[in-house]
Parts: sequence; C-alpha cells; structure tokens
Amino acid sequence: PDPAKETTGPSPDDTADGDRRETAVDPAAQAYVDAVADEDLDALVDAFHPDARLVDVDRTFDGRDEIRDWARDEVIGGRLTVLENTPKDDGTTLLVRFAPGGTGGFEANYTFDVRDGRIARLDLQYA
Repeated sequence: PDPAKETTGPSPDDTADGDRRETAVDPAAQAYVDAVADEDLDALVDAFHPDARLVDVDRTFDGRDEIRDWARDEVIGGRLTVLENTPKDDGTTLLVRFAPGGTGGFEANYTFDVRDGRIARLDLQYA
C-alpha cells in the first residue's frame, strides 16, 4: 500500500475527553474513511443513504449524484487521517486531518448522522 494514501484511526480506546475506553468508529463512517483510503468513489457514494445530505462548510449537496460529483472533484485522491472519534447515538463525530491531493491539509470535524446503516447526513466543518 502507498503510505501517502493510507488512513489512520484513533486507537480503540482513545476518546475526545482523554478518558481511556473502547470506542469503535461507526461502520458507515468507517466505510467513508476506507473508501477515501482506497480511492473508491463508488464505495464512498454507497456509504450514503439515497436521500443523504452533505454539508461542506457552507455548501450543501443533496442525494448520491451530487455527493458523487463533490467527492470525485474534492475528496478522491486526498489523504484522510482520523485523529479522534466521538460516538453519538445516531453516528459519530470524527476529528480528521484531510490533505487534498495527499499533502498539506487542514483539520476538520466530520459529523456523521447514520440511518439504516448508511450516512444520512454528513456535516464537514473546519476544526
């Protein structure tokens, strides 16, 4: 595997508040992370519910077709590193470092709302 394309995640017992306890990344959020690492646009889109909404700071994308266009143009080919995982009842919030094109980058909070095992809403905001 190409190290520049690998994603990393928190250790299984890291939490945002510094306590040590087991926290697994929600499977739908993990599918998104894995698809970015694999540069697999179809898998990324499949992680979303058909009527999903994605908010990227101040831009909104509705449904899989719009999400596909966004991901193809802005996500695939980048490097996503998970820094923290904060589970919630209907998903998780990940603090990530995203490097478009694989270098540089920024930190952001990715809040995943999950329904029926797929991402129903993903809200991306700078950390």
